[in-house]
Amino acid sequence: MRTSLIAACAVLLALPASAQPQADADRVAARIETLATFGTEPEGGVSRVAFSEHDVAARAWVVEQLHAAGMEVRVDASANIIGRRAGTEPGLKPIMFGSHVDSVPNGGNYDGQVGVVAALEVASLVEEHGLQTRHPLEVVIFIDEEGGLTGSRAMIGKLGERALTEMTHAGVTRGDGIRLLGGDPDRLEEAALEPGDLAAFIEVHIEQGANLADRGIDIGVVEGIVGIEWWDVTITGMANHAGTTPMNARNDALLAAARYVQAVNEVITLEPGAQVGTVGRISAVPGAHNVIPGVVHTTLEIRDLDRDKIWRMYERIRDRVADIEADSGTTFEFHLLDVSAIPAPMDPRVRGAISAAADELGLSTLSMPSGAGHDAQDMAQIAPTGMVFVPSQGGISHSPREFTHNKDIVNGANVLLGAVLRLDAGL
Repeated sequence: MRTSLIAACAVLLALPASAQPQADADRVAARIETLATFGTEPEGGVSRVAFSEHDVAARAWVVEQLHAAGMEVRVDASANIIGRRAGTEPGLKPIMFGSHVDSVPNGGNYDGQVGVVAALEVASLVEEHGLQTRHPLEVVIFIDEEGGLTGSRAMIGKLGERALTEMTHAGVTRGDGIRLLGGDPDRLEEAALEPGDLAAFIEVHIEQGANLADRGIDIGVVEGIVGIEWWDVTITGMANHAGTTPMNARNDALLAAARYVQAVNEVITLEPGAQVGTVGRISAVPGAHNVIPGVVHTTLEIRDLDRDKIWRMYERIRDRVADIEADSGTTFEFHLLDVSAIPAPMDPRVRGAISAAADELGLSTLSMPSGAGHDAQDMAQIAPTGMVFVPSQGGISHSPREFTHNKDIVNGANVLLGAVLRLDAGL
């Protein structure tokens, strides 16, 4: 039995690319176009934020596609959609692959969608060509990736109670949103997987940078994903009359906020490295022409492959903030959000399967880090994980101008199938 299994694995690993079913380019394009209709914006792109009516509609369409591909479909307690095809050998753990359908407000048509369409295409090819895999295959559609990797955090058992009470862009709390999509936030432990419950996880995604497109490279093989920490920041001064309060007698929260934004940029750029820091939102209260702002609500995000560096940067920003407080008569409060993601190296075996699949298809590859967060970041904590990047034209993402050529999406789907078959044979 063992000898025959090894021989079978060797045959599968030696299959030329021409023997592997190839993605249907027309079907891939049609699915991308269909997903783009859910929440489409007049100027292009989509606003399909998690838990919105457009998210609900897109998820229903995905379920139809999974059923058409012969998969059994369920919604777990965190509202992740999971399609499953049984394997031939009892006791083997599933190979899972997939991504997310939710978008940022006024986002593009490719972030998340490319990974979903690639996963659907693999499921369709397996069904149409009668491919038999030793391991079960599972396609996952994670909820609320853009809101903080909600679905994958639930799947690894790390979605905290505080995250459930936070308001989302859809105008509902995350907990109520999970209920809306068919999950049960009171039973999240049922959605959690343990290390060893999956044989492997792979996510296909657009690069969201310009490295591949600018260098004419087909496939990015991700080495690791940066860690991310988010804070809500509240700056409190004193609202007062804009005409009668002298400049030297003001406790202007917005002026303090401006100095804070500059301080973040200076701290992050002072030390060599690839770390990035962003203040992505700012709003002044009461927000009137003739009132000195008394309160400002803003944010802080820091990313790096080194988690210690993230917190070192944060402490340096807090030191600068202490000086701003003393000079401006304002106070700063930093509230750490329950959406942090630790740096995640990708598994060498999965990376090897991705590289081998691309090589046999005659596709060029580049080993590279990911500066953006992904659900794969969480999944790496419980399973051997890998990511396939496809080119983003101009490096534009989270924008209606986001674009990836259909041929690149097809390449990603073909590499995903080849990697899944190699892992199925070799794990």
